[in-house]
Amino acid sequence: MVKIPAPLKFYVDNQSEFEVPGATVAELLENVVSRYPSFKAHLFDSNGKLRRYFNVFVNGVHIRDLNGMETPLQEGDKVILMASAAGG
Repeated sequence: MVKIPAPLKFYVDNQSEFEVPGATVAELLENVVSRYPSFKAHLFDSNGKLRRYFNVFVNGVHIRDLNGMETPLQEGDKVILMASAAGG
């Protein structure tokens, strides 16, 4: 299950949650952008790296505290994509 923040739902057919396969976080994200190509520019930079301001959580744990983009996924895992907010 992938959860998308409200400001980015436009790029995924106005869905806040949807199912997409993937054995790792990297594979899951590639499958997301394959299904929703307009979302790619928001997730990845021009070098194909996850944008700095995007945070990815698997079952509530940030992927930087796991195995990064190679974090393995199992059926039933919740992946949350969250854009960082900045301001002052």
